[in-house]
Amino acid sequence: MSALVILLAGIACLAIGYVTYGAWLTKQWGVDNSKPTPAHTMQDGVDYVPAKTPVLFGHHFSSIAGAGPINGPIQAAFFGWLPCLLWIVIGGIFFGAMHDYGALFASIRHKGASIGEVIAQNISNRAKKLFIIYAYLTLLLVIAAFASIVAGTFNGFDKTGAEIAANGSTATISIAFILMAIVFGFCVYRKNMPLSICTVIGILVLVGCIVLGLNCPIFLPGSTWMYIIAVYIFIASVTPVWILLQPRDYLSSFLLYGMMIAAIVGIFSANPTIALPTFVGFEVNGQFLFPVLFVTIACGAISGFHSLIASGTTSKQLNYERDAKVIGYGGMLVECALAIVSLIAVGYIYSSTGADGNMLGNGAFKMPPTAVFASGISKMLASVGFSSPEAQKTAYGLLILAVSAFCLTSLDTGTRLARYLFVEFWLKPGETPADVKDWRQILVNKYVGTAIAVVLGISFGMGGWAKVWPLFGASNQLLAGLALLAVAAWLKGTGRNHKMFVFPMCFMLLVTLSSLALTFKQKIMAISGGAADSGVYIQAVLATVLFVLALFLIREAWPVLFGDKKGPGAAK
Repeated sequence: MSALVILLAGIACLAIGYVTYGAWLTKQWGVDNSKPTPAHTMQDGVDYVPAKTPVLFGHHFSSIAGAGPINGPIQAAFFGWLPCLLWIVIGGIFFGAMHDYGALFASIRHKGASIGEVIAQNISNRAKKLFIIYAYLTLLLVIAAFASIVAGTFNGFDKTGAEIAANGSTATISIAFILMAIVFGFCVYRKNMPLSICTVIGILVLVGCIVLGLNCPIFLPGSTWMYIIAVYIFIASVTPVWILLQPRDYLSSFLLYGMMIAAIVGIFSANPTIALPTFVGFEVNGQFLFPVLFVTIACGAISGFHSLIASGTTSKQLNYERDAKVIGYGGMLVECALAIVSLIAVGYIYSSTGADGNMLGNGAFKMPPTAVFASGISKMLASVGFSSPEAQKTAYGLLILAVSAFCLTSLDTGTRLARYLFVEFWLKPGETPADVKDWRQILVNKYVGTAIAVVLGISFGMGGWAKVWPLFGASNQLLAGLALLAVAAWLKGTGRNHKMFVFPMCFMLLVTLSSLALTFKQKIMAISGGAADSGVYIQAVLATVLFVLALFLIREAWPVLFGDKKGPGAAK
């Protein structure tokens, strides 16, 4: 199959979905641009700050992307390119984009509160508490994993003690980029300089940061970077969003745009034939298409983590309700396009290396997914002049840098979200931190909440996060199913059409429950066979807890969704 045909067909479907289904959802839900958003009604100069549409799109896109739309399609490619492509396109249009858009819209109609508060007002406060505990633990795992990943990309020494030039350069570029973003935010939001002019200057300075990093690498061990990252994410998560989060994520998005443009140029010029099998089967080496495919490809189709970002940071910065479609629905579809590019990259690498032992038995590459992506795209760029070894090395390094930048973006956004959820856990429905006058005052303090998230997340990152990471895919998709459930309950309670949520919600919950049940079975078999370490026991216990949690929340929401029960905030 021609890579160009796959790319054009996929992007065309996504564009049609945005114009048709996205517009239909906007009409069904009653998005009203005359209503002021929480960024205006609750503006505090710290978390609630109106953002220009391109700036907020950059923040949202950078935060939801990370390495997810790259890793997922590459890891699931052993089923064949067709099922991956269908899930990316169909899932993106009717599942993921609607999920992100719905979570964002529901949040702005709940004062910018998280999905947990939506659950509290439309299902029950008890369900909110359990949801927040689960989502908070998921975010701690994200902080732990992404901190370790970023520290790994910054680590200046290999196991022999030799310096790693590429990592040192990435560290320098990232630090210079953060400083540049602060200056950018000051110019745009305090000096009111035109965004267009600042953007052009910012991109030029970004290029300068890359040149600086390539010539002046910083070499520090990974353990030292973990402590530096801890300090950084604490500061980044409590400072006003206009100082760092908005400008840094906006400028970071240009790295991703550049990466995608480079990939598309490479695909157009090389137009390789994808030798990856069209469809291998419903079962491949013990891995079943259902539910494995739908858990593995998350960020490129639907991801529960997106609902936390949409209802956490993005909803507090949305300038107008009309922007919700562009940012929520449109941002997800752009991520789907990146997932399609990743699928083509793995297909191209398979075409050139699949027969020489670089593939494992289950179809997975021996190299990390990000390396597969960067290698595939850089090799396709050889057809437009990047053919010399030095040019290939530079292209490869810049692609890895872009992925690293988004991991860092997701890291500090995740920390801020963890603080939001921690504070909301102690609040009563409809209550704000300013309303609290009792013993909970210390717990709803943003510095306390952030410090707890940083200490727990970084400690976990230095310890045993890898032991439970295999469950992240299922837990993330469970989060998506619960977010769909929450938004559907709110829409029904307010008399809006919620039926478009029913099938995606049921499907994602079925996917999750099936995956957790299979995981539990596998771990029990390993334990009974005497081949289990502590990680196996932990995963078995957590799989059971997540399974029971899902059933409980379904039971709580069922009378609201399919009966006559009204949520606590329905009358209001």
